[in-house]
Amino acid sequence: MKNRIKFSALLGILGLAVIFSFKPLEAKKTIVIDAGHGGKDLGADMYGFQEKLITETIAKKIKALNKDSNLEIVLLRDSDREMELSERVSIINNLKPDLVVSLHVSKSMNMSVNGVDVYVPSNETFHEKSKESAVIVIDKMTEAGNLAKRRVSEAPFYILKNASCPVMTVQIGFLSNEKDRDYITSEKGQTEIALNILEAVK
Repeated sequence: MKNRIKFSALLGILGLAVIFSFKPLEAKKTIVIDAGHGGKDLGADMYGFQEKLITETIAKKIKALNKDSNLEIVLLRDSDREMELSERVSIINNLKPDLVVSLHVSKSMNMSVNGVDVYVPSNETFHEKSKESAVIVIDKMTEAGNLAKRRVSEAPFYILKNASCPVMTVQIGFLSNEKDRDYITSEKGQTEIALNILEAVK
């Protein structure tokens, strides 16, 4: 009888040990990367460099560099094709991702203007979560000093207004600024930008 009690107690202890050592599976996180423009829509275009190709390259790098099995990177555009904004938003809202990062490149008549801007929606539903993620993204992208930090601010862009999830538009630098242009069009720069965005959204 005593042996049975001891055996039962031992099984109970082992059972508790198994329960407390068990780590619940992390929920898979889905991030949509929207490469701005595409097809006939070149976006910013200077000195032979086109926004549509820069954003597409960086988007593909983000997906390729992701090795986290709990993070799914979905590209809205992985080829040089034109997509209506309404089509992008429709895909986003059907996917119901945790976050959308829309990639763009800036251009200015003032060639001294440089750096990263991040825009978020003004609506109450997704503003705070979008801004929280945007601050992490801009900090990560600019911490090494290759790109200057400008600001996180609200904007009435179509995707920001119509996506039913946290969302941001990242203007990764200015094609009109020589320093930014050299960095965001280089293999090294594009890889670093992709890595920084990936690390920021994990």
